[in-house]
Amino acid sequence: MAMTLGRMTFEQAIARSLQSPRAVTLDGLLGLDIPEQTYRYDQRDCMLYAAGIGMGADPMDRRQLDFVYEKNLKVMPSMATVIAWDDSLLFDSGINLFMSVHGEQRLTMHRPLPPAAEILSKPRITAAYDKGEGRGALLVVENTLREAGSDAALCTMESVVFARGDGGFGGPSGGPEKLPDPPERTPDAMVSYATLPQAALIYRLSGDPNPLHCDPDFAAKAGFDRPILHGLCTWGNACHAVVAECCDYRPERLTGFAARFTAPVFPGETIETAIWRTDAGAQFRARVVERDVVVLNQGLATISA
Repeated sequence: MAMTLGRMTFEQAIARSLQSPRAVTLDGLLGLDIPEQTYRYDQRDCMLYAAGIGMGADPMDRRQLDFVYEKNLKVMPSMATVIAWDDSLLFDSGINLFMSVHGEQRLTMHRPLPPAAEILSKPRITAAYDKGEGRGALLVVENTLREAGSDAALCTMESVVFARGDGGFGGPSGGPEKLPDPPERTPDAMVSYATLPQAALIYRLSGDPNPLHCDPDFAAKAGFDRPILHGLCTWGNACHAVVAECCDYRPERLTGFAARFTAPVFPGETIETAIWRTDAGAQFRARVVERDVVVLNQGLATISA
């Protein structure tokens, strides 16, 4: 995905925030002016993203081929999260970027993503919850994408950021509306996809260059013995499972998708998604098979007929 304006690298932003820390305030967070950006993507970007979340593993699966081959190209709804990916949006917020993690991702599709477009994006922080000194904060970042020349929204996203090092600024307590827990009954379906050892290296080419996912030294500083998979790549893997199982590979039927991140995945591990069908769509939970660790929880998908 191409962006019209240059930006600092993640490493440069961390260095700047550590050298010149800015006090975190509620007014400062909610009033943060994040400039509108223009992004462009094309069929090649759509296919690269689909390959990055593991689609096309079976060269004879014609349903998956539609996402990685331009002949009958379909676009995964989850690609919305990388079309306008910009980790610079919090650079001037004052929060400690090195201590911040992605807590939840929610997506509402207003209409299907086209296979190529010029997109306008202007994120904003809509809420900031103070967990207290030493307990961190929760920030809700909303981003609505629309095509250039149109006022009609393509999709609306909400990211919940857990700023582990920034509690105690005097904001309200609490948090965003909780996603529902999975049912206690047996899942209606279990879908497993193995990730490639180089999955994070492929996925980062779609726009998230955070060195946590490729640089062993950076990963070690963050407390991991090796680079981890992008949380949104795991999220996209689960989205694939739901689109396959509940939408018969018709991505336009998926109108909403949300989940909470609970643990990292290491590239090469197998992600198993448990799916419970509901009247409105499905609930889901994903785990890593090799370590029996839940990596996505409280998953919720809304599906049209």
